[in-house]
Amino acid sequence: MATKLVGVLTAGGDTPGLNAALRGLGKAALGEYGMHLIGFQDGFRGLMQNRMVRLDEHALSGILTIGGTILGTSRDKPHKMPVGGKLVDMTDEIVAVYQSHHLDYLVCMGGGGTQKSALRLKNKGLNVVTLPKTIDNDVSGTDTTFGFDTALGIATEAIDRLHSTAHSHHRIIVVEIMGHNAGWLALGSGLAGGADVILVPEIPYDVEKIAEAILARSRGGKRFSIVAVSEGALSVEDAAIKRPIVKRIEKGEGKSDRKKAEEELAEFELAHVGNTMRLSAKLEELTALESRVTILGYLQRGGAPSAADRLLATKLGTSAAKFIHEGKSGVMAAVRGEKVVPVALEEVAGQRKLVPLDHVWFDSARKVGTCFGD
Repeated sequence: MATKLVGVLTAGGDTPGLNAALRGLGKAALGEYGMHLIGFQDGFRGLMQNRMVRLDEHALSGILTIGGTILGTSRDKPHKMPVGGKLVDMTDEIVAVYQSHHLDYLVCMGGGGTQKSALRLKNKGLNVVTLPKTIDNDVSGTDTTFGFDTALGIATEAIDRLHSTAHSHHRIIVVEIMGHNAGWLALGSGLAGGADVILVPEIPYDVEKIAEAILARSRGGKRFSIVAVSEGALSVEDAAIKRPIVKRIEKGEGKSDRKKAEEELAEFELAHVGNTMRLSAKLEELTALESRVTILGYLQRGGAPSAADRLLATKLGTSAAKFIHEGKSGVMAAVRGEKVVPVALEEVAGQRKLVPLDHVWFDSARKVGTCFGD
């Protein structure tokens, strides 16, 4: 059997565990299956530009505990690559680089956008295997993604630390947590950190109901409140504006209508920037309690991966090497219970895993008195 040559890249936002996944993939590919491995720098852009490095045992040594990615990353997409100030479809150039190296496989580590890009390359004839990574935990088809556990721990610790200042100064502390348009991170860390209010994209909120819950706490002698808000959380009014736009995009009825809807969505999201600050100001107005905002931002993506993420990333990386050895392609290595199984990219791309409204975390949070603003 001929030795397989495998290329690998990391795309999208940096995430704790990427280096652990690279190590797991590389060590299994090199040691267990006798493959050769090359890495492409800075995601799909580096692949398009043919910027590669050889990944041998030396390159993979000592990276298990390091955050970020030794390959670098970017959010550039094969079919929308910034070139000369314009967005250009560079898919054919990427295919040419793949072929010039005589690659047998390309491994793409990334979130939802990466899964869609990988499917495009698969449809161009490339053998592709993907790994699900994102702190948002919103990749469809898998129980969890690596990076989520680390970010969950960081956000929870931040909420823990904010309790003391909120209590000391009798304040409302509003903590903005990442998660894009899914509430996994805000819900999990809010529940684990004992937040009094948790606002997530899945449940549009009424700011007056939040204020009522905070005032009820105050009347009961609890003169502070922690509000954990997902960056994608929307008020009832904003949700009524956004959801019809998103539905038009999803239906895709006509190229011109879709483009117009995408422009409307971009305008809406631009107007939504700073929403957490506005929410804080409104709560201060309604409750007459001093309100302060903490935006965790990129802190949640930094630092060494947790033990759980190292284990998960290693398991996914070694499973990807196994899938390649077995000749499987066009699949994502997905976590299903204790197993890692191949799931067709067609089942994953373009889907987003939101928190089900009947999820046990919602149920537990409500039973301990958490307000969701509904």
